[in-house]
Amino acid sequence: MAAPAKRPSKYQVFLLWSNDTVKECREVRKFFKEFNKTVAKPNYGVTFEIIDHCFDTDDQGHPGAVPSRELLEKARETLCLTIGLGSDNEASLNPYTQETAQQELDIVLESAKQTQLLQCVWFMRNDHNGNREDVAGEMYDLLRLPAGLKPDQVKLFEPTDDFKEMLASVVTKKLTAKNRPWTVSEDEANLSALEAARRQKMQQLVDLGIDPWGQRFDDHVAIADVRTKEGEITAKTETVDGKESTNYTGPKVRIAGRIVLMRSAGKLIFADVRDRTGQIQIFIGQNQVGERNWKIAQCLDLADIVGIDGELKKTKTGELTVFVEELHFLTKTLDPPPEKHKGLTDPELRQRMRYLDLAHTDGAIERFVKRIEIVKSVRQTLSNQGFLEIEGPTLHAIAGGAAARPFITHHNALGMELYMRIALELHLKRLLVGGMERVFELGRVYRNEGISPKHNPEFTMLEVYQAYGNYRSMMDLTEAIITDAIKAIGEKFELPYGETLVNFTPPFERRTYAELFQECTGIDPTDDNAVKLYAVNLGLDTEGKHPDVIRNEIFEEKVEDSLQGPIFVIDYPASICPLTKRKPDNPAVAERFELFINGMEVANAYTELNDPDLQDQLFRTQLEGQPEEDSMAKMDHDFIRALRNGMPPAGGLGIGIDRLVMLLTNTQTIREIILFPLLRHETSQE
Repeated sequence: MAAPAKRPSKYQVFLLWSNDTVKECREVRKFFKEFNKTVAKPNYGVTFEIIDHCFDTDDQGHPGAVPSRELLEKARETLCLTIGLGSDNEASLNPYTQETAQQELDIVLESAKQTQLLQCVWFMRNDHNGNREDVAGEMYDLLRLPAGLKPDQVKLFEPTDDFKEMLASVVTKKLTAKNRPWTVSEDEANLSALEAARRQKMQQLVDLGIDPWGQRFDDHVAIADVRTKEGEITAKTETVDGKESTNYTGPKVRIAGRIVLMRSAGKLIFADVRDRTGQIQIFIGQNQVGERNWKIAQCLDLADIVGIDGELKKTKTGELTVFVEELHFLTKTLDPPPEKHKGLTDPELRQRMRYLDLAHTDGAIERFVKRIEIVKSVRQTLSNQGFLEIEGPTLHAIAGGAAARPFITHHNALGMELYMRIALELHLKRLLVGGMERVFELGRVYRNEGISPKHNPEFTMLEVYQAYGNYRSMMDLTEAIITDAIKAIGEKFELPYGETLVNFTPPFERRTYAELFQECTGIDPTDDNAVKLYAVNLGLDTEGKHPDVIRNEIFEEKVEDSLQGPIFVIDYPASICPLTKRKPDNPAVAERFELFINGMEVANAYTELNDPDLQDQLFRTQLEGQPEEDSMAKMDHDFIRALRNGMPPAGGLGIGIDRLVMLLTNTQTIREIILFPLLRHETSQE
């Protein structure tokens, strides 16, 4: 049922209760307070107000509290639900029979007669262990009540039952039912009318013997390729009765695509058709296409998918146009598309309905095509340097290889807990032991952590391992991967990102962790006392934390956001890098780099640790003050066993593909370069 033109923003719930149902009365109030906040207001734009009436008397026989007549008058047309609370005690419902209805209830009864909104549910508490006589008596009284008070539904419950849960189940179902007026907005009502019109046109197609869902359509040409044929069009100018006119002839073409713009003028229809490669105007003239094609044209709507056979020419205004000779209906669209000028402006709606985003948002397809080209380029660069792509397991017995909280699942047949992988590293290193000297994997990784413009729980990671290399080998490889990707999407090395320009011309800048720390904080990173004092002044918690943990928290807080880059930050504190080989001349420093671009970490690389005894020791060590989910101290006995069989010295590299795509396509949030990012459940209105 559609909403009125001006739908009320508030509806009333009439609550009847007795002195012995005060507890349940409070639960009803709590329920509506929460329901208004979490469901009614955000989803339907309405709130529900309780009007309550105590039908009992006090110890002196005085009648209970009743609502004012003025309040009931205001609610005459917006009473939507009556909730009765009673028990099988002696409290009688007789005062509510038609003959003796109290004055204050007259309006409720009138409302029940004039509106289909009002429903009534009674909750009756059975205090006498199912005594049939007591229950039957109360049911008899309930059935004698007039419309508006007589129950559409009765729920019996015991004092030990969870009344709160039962109330929520019953009332939520009534208030969110499809036939409630607040579930349908004016826009939704209009959309329903538009869908009905589209369905009518679909039936007209069926009556013409045309399948509205189309059939195979071979030999069509991409619109971008059709536009390149403009040079084949010839023009002939003639003068008739003193007036000069130009007629065009051109090649025959066949295209297919979605109608994104349409305008009619009597016996003429102009429309714009778009495919993945571009957009072009089509012209349909009643006299030019014949009766059957014209009838098909009358069934067209925006967003329908069509096939066109025609001649590529120009209009009088010089617009490149396909003049339709044969119209093929390929798919009827039942939902109207987003408005042309408003489009899909809500980011979450674009991400949830990516199909509409791709179909109707300018540049959306191009952005994801660039992502595809970037990924293809990464693979090609690695393949050209002799790296082999492998496919590692997604389910791991140990959540290792990174400091992250995993998603946990269970294998029923094996009866064991498993983890969705948080990194690709440890299995790739096993392959180095086996003699696969250059390996990489480009795949999905899952981390059960926060969501932000730079973080998505499911993301694409590249990890590369090169035997006989080190972290400096990985710097060279990283530069090659990124610069090749820029060339693959046809861009120059200087690219915009937000309001800044990023210059990707190699070689990228290289600075040590310690240099940047001192430069941005003004303190000596080797002075533990000064570091701790600085952290306290920043408001960081230092209690019980290892100095290197404190140092790294300061680095993240004060240094990382200032790194415009691209810049390789090299030589990290060894204690926070348990999978990394130490510098030969300084065991306190790890041969590790992170690549930062515009304050965002894009790549991370090590000279890989291949000493099994030291790796065993580090797996068993967790730094003081470091949360468990931030620690790599997770023992993997099989990995240690693999190292004991000899892993060659190696460099290892990890690149976040999603962040790289963000930077190369000037996209500010990670969700806009992932086709289907993880979103909250869509609120159901069923």
